[in-house]
Amino acid sequence: MTHSTWIQTIENAWKDRTLLKQTDVQTIIRSIIAALDIGEVRIAMPTDEGWQVNEWAKKAILLYFLIQEMEIMEIGQLSFYDKIPLKHSFKELGVRVVPPAVVRYGSCLKPGVILMASYVNIGAYIGESTMIDIGAAVGSCAQLGKNIHLSAGAVIGGVLEPLQAKPVIIEDDVFIGAKCIVVEGVIIGRGAVLGANVTLTASTRILDVTEPGKPKQYRGYVPENSVVIPGSYPKQFPAGEYQVPCALIIGKRNQNTDSKVSLNEVLRSYDLNL
Repeated sequence: MTHSTWIQTIENAWKDRTLLKQTDVQTIIRSIIAALDIGEVRIAMPTDEGWQVNEWAKKAILLYFLIQEMEIMEIGQLSFYDKIPLKHSFKELGVRVVPPAVVRYGSCLKPGVILMASYVNIGAYIGESTMIDIGAAVGSCAQLGKNIHLSAGAVIGGVLEPLQAKPVIIEDDVFIGAKCIVVEGVIIGRGAVLGANVTLTASTRILDVTEPGKPKQYRGYVPENSVVIPGSYPKQFPAGEYQVPCALIIGKRNQNTDSKVSLNEVLRSYDLNL
């Protein structure tokens, strides 16, 4: 069955929910979730014009929630009550999963991925040889490339609605420091390094302070190979002037900085030890 048939079925069911009672419609929805699970379909794809969000795939996930029945899931002495099954067959996938990591079915993990005690939600995509450390969370539909290190306690936000909203996208060879938060469709360019505790939302000011004069400003995007740390800037309020959080680009990784170098080594090269 072609993707165009899938798309038309999803669009029809989205407009008319009575169609969800039909067995063939339910089969197509489950086929799309299975395709997301193996990476045949993705919530967002890179194109020459940038990242393209496949709204129909997000709709399929939301419709999947509607056709799934709640059930009890028993894992040893642990008991859960949910609609979405857990992902299995990690050995066959070439993925290392350390207890008690949890991965929901409908998320794609490529070979070489390592999951410490972490969480990955439905619709997420994680590329080859990416490391998800202890306590990190990858939200629904987040798109992570290959050779990424997501450090302990980091949170990559998820998004299903609004449908046109793009997911968080972390491109290849990125290092995300401990307890970072990246949400609201922010894109982290290839090779970037985020120091510990950097928080990025769609409205966060990202200031490039590497050159004299007024800093260049970004929102929702960290350029490739940027080294980023938490910062603040003064803002006037009725009650007075206060410091508002931002992110500072303090330099760029270069050919002498290997893509797998530790965060501390990159920051040390800029006389920082965070």
